Amino acid sequence: MRYLLLLIFCSFLSNAQIVYKKQQGLLGSPFEITVVVPDSTKGEYFCNMAIAEVKRVENLISDWIPSTEISQVNKNAGIKPVKVSKEVFNLVSRAIQISKLTEGAFDISYASMDKIWKFDGSMKKMPTPEEIKKSVERVGYQNIILNTEELTIFLKNKGMKLGLGGIGQGYIADNIKDLLQSEGCTAGVVNVSGDINVWGYQIDGKPWTVAIINPMNKSKVFATFPLIDSAVETSGSYEKYVTFNGKRYSHIIDPRTGYPASGLVSVSVFAKKTELADALATSIFVMGKEVGLDFVNQLPGIECILVNDKGEIFASKNIDIKKYQ
Repeated sequence: MRYLLLLIFCSFLSNAQIVYKKQQGLLGSPFEITVVVPDSTKGEYFCNMAIAEVKRVENLISDWIPSTEISQVNKNAGIKPVKVSKEVFNLVSRAIQISKLTEGAFDISYASMDKIWKFDGSMKKMPTPEEIKKSVERVGYQNIILNTEELTIFLKNKGMKLGLGGIGQGYIADNIKDLLQSEGCTAGVVNVSGDINVWGYQIDGKPWTVAIINPMNKSKVFATFPLIDSAVETSGSYEKYVTFNGKRYSHIIDPRTGYPASGLVSVSVFAKKTELADALATSIFVMGKEVGLDFVNQLPGIECILVNDKGEIFASKNIDIKKYQ
């Protein structure tokens, strides 16, 4: 009988799980990885694997590191095509597809834009219409030329630049989730500067939850949602904006016009992939409430929550916010 009890107790111990978490500054932003594991050794192993993946992808797609493939593409804008890895080629290709889907509200060539807007408190007057128009002359995803056979990327015009900040963090979050799952990690949360993807369940068997903060009062949460094998990304302008003639302009700029987005202060997008949630959140911000909601309501498997500059909350058709408040 004692032997049986001991066996049962040992079995219980072998199935015990802990939550292991690691935080680090990566990509110039906070990065956090949470995993459910049998012990801290396994937790450290998975967390280090996640951090290594962030660095690996950063050294492919960052436009700040001179040696990356994207930096080489930018360096050769208007000069010649640049051969890249299939991974980078496919990511840029998917970004262009989102540009087409959003009619240019999302555009990775936004990095070509002249930085005429300042959101550090130094701006005293609006740029002129001529300055704004000129600022986006080199922007245009239509001028990103992909050669599928050669795996090359060519920017047609000199001065063009690609910046993958609006999709790259989501891509990294998806990669980490896939990598850790393939290595046997059954549950976790990856948070790349607000790009969140989850898999599995908490130790008590409950879904992971995400709290959506009230952008008009950051100490308050207006809704808490369960996440099951899915992702969420929130874009906000409640910290970086300027106000002229009583109108608030966010730091998120419409790459088609050069004017900052206005009207919304927060956009949260729910999707299966963080990469898609990341890109769509920026797009919806640029589109505005009416067009953005109509757009999301036509996309299967995508939901969103919007907050305007009056603090009013709006949701796509399949989200009942009251249920989660």
